[in-house]
Amino acid sequence: MEIRKGIAVSPGIAIAGPLVIDSKDFRIPRRSILPSQREQEVQRVRDAFAGAIHELSKLEKAEGVQKDNIKDIFAVHLRFLRDKSFLARITDFVSEELVTAEYAVSTILREIASHFASIDDVYISERAADIYDIENRLLTQLLGKVQESVEHTSEESVVIAHDLTPTQTASFNKEFIKGFATEAGGRTSHTAIVARTLGIPAVVAIEDLTSAVTPNSTIIIDGNRGVVVVDPDEETRRQYEDYAREFIRLEHELDNLRDKPAVTRDGVVVKLLGNIEFPAEADMVLEKGGEGIGLYRTEFLYLYSGSEPTEEDHYEAYAQTVRNFGEKPVVIRTMDLGADKLPHDSPYPADTNPVLGLRSIRYCLQNLTLFKTQLRAILRASVLGNIRVMFPLITNLQELRQAKMILRDVMEDLDEYEVPYNPSIPIGIMVETPSAALTASLLASEVDFFSIGTNDLIQYTLAVDRSNERVATLSTAADPAVLRLLRSVIHDANKGKIDLSICGEVASDPEFVMLLLGMGVRTLSMASPMIPEIKQIVRSVTIEECNYLARKVATMDSPRQIKNFLRDSATKILPEAF
Repeated sequence: MEIRKGIAVSPGIAIAGPLVIDSKDFRIPRRSILPSQREQEVQRVRDAFAGAIHELSKLEKAEGVQKDNIKDIFAVHLRFLRDKSFLARITDFVSEELVTAEYAVSTILREIASHFASIDDVYISERAADIYDIENRLLTQLLGKVQESVEHTSEESVVIAHDLTPTQTASFNKEFIKGFATEAGGRTSHTAIVARTLGIPAVVAIEDLTSAVTPNSTIIIDGNRGVVVVDPDEETRRQYEDYAREFIRLEHELDNLRDKPAVTRDGVVVKLLGNIEFPAEADMVLEKGGEGIGLYRTEFLYLYSGSEPTEEDHYEAYAQTVRNFGEKPVVIRTMDLGADKLPHDSPYPADTNPVLGLRSIRYCLQNLTLFKTQLRAILRASVLGNIRVMFPLITNLQELRQAKMILRDVMEDLDEYEVPYNPSIPIGIMVETPSAALTASLLASEVDFFSIGTNDLIQYTLAVDRSNERVATLSTAADPAVLRLLRSVIHDANKGKIDLSICGEVASDPEFVMLLLGMGVRTLSMASPMIPEIKQIVRSVTIEECNYLARKVATMDSPRQIKNFLRDSATKILPEAF
């Protein structure tokens, strides 16, 4: 039995066998196979060679290849891949060492590349790059099929990977994928957010986990405590089975709150909304008692389909969502592309520092056709219900005014063609950078509402990459600098008499609910599975208690002191959640 500690990002307990997804961009760990899997693994190597040869043959016949006289490069690669002794060396390694196809390909190819690079001949040493290219192509074949098997699995499993993209996570079939654990990531990474939305137990930032797992392992993922157990003994397994039953019992108990109002014991109403990525998730928000959508992350329309959505694709997605909610609010955030959410056909090379590069509203303002297509769809859907439009990552007034000007242009286009829309559609922004927080009083005069995106606000305030597991523990809303910015934005929104909500992950963290209420927040938007738990806390406290807690926190000067105090306070209210 091996117990690994990471960061809990999505609550729940999962117990199942592993499905391991390696990454061609990182070292492929040595992973053993059973003797009975030898033939299957050897066949995977042969299939990968066949797939790579087929792919290269198609490329070799392409028109540009003929014209540019680079056909010889493909011919060299094909000769390598058709060399029977080369293939045999890899399949023999699988058979004799009993290792995965990925590990055998990576090990043998890197040995050959290393040998070429060490030869004192420029022409031969430069061939090492060709070998790495072939390795990459073979691993793409192998890993692509693993990804397909994860998406189409029909057995209950937990996914173990170095890292997962948000779209990979969103593609999981929840009926069979019971949880996941990764070596990379942080609590507020987009992958973690998708896991919480789907209600899949998950733990991230566990060093060297993929190499600790064998095909016949049993894995326990404890998304409450941030623990992964590899090959548990009988007693530990029984203990976690009890935890899982208790978790499900609590979930069902809290679901009984669905039709009860989110009102504090002294009668203050708190609005609880849901965050979604896809229209189908709107039903889950209603099932959990959500009173609307506080954050519709529309970029997943681009990321999941593999092609740019049309105006009708946008419209149908928004119309389907808003019809579910009638007059309840649906806040549609314009696409937040860039950073770790790049479309497949992005015209731009990857940024050196993507979180500070071309993303969110900046991406939209440089891709006006794409931006206007989305705005047209939002405006057309606005006649169907209470739709609000929200611009992400606004950092200054100029960006906001430019975005509003484009929205007005689109309105004029619709007027010209007599297409109905709501000309008074509420306009809001996400406050998620220190610059926006510090100029909130100016921004408040030009919008109808703020939504504080705490994930990016923490990242940019504390200079901590939210998806980097090596600095993940530094990312916390309990830092006094972050709390000062939150207080300032809440104050400026109240002074400007505009609506304010919190839609970052802090809103779904039971430890922070009392503090946010004490700071004056009355609208929280979160992953739908968390709504009942947060409602239970709201219904268990008074605003006077929350105000006292907020004043007490304001006197503290260290994140650890604040976090411990908040945890102790929340544990008294809902001990089962911790």
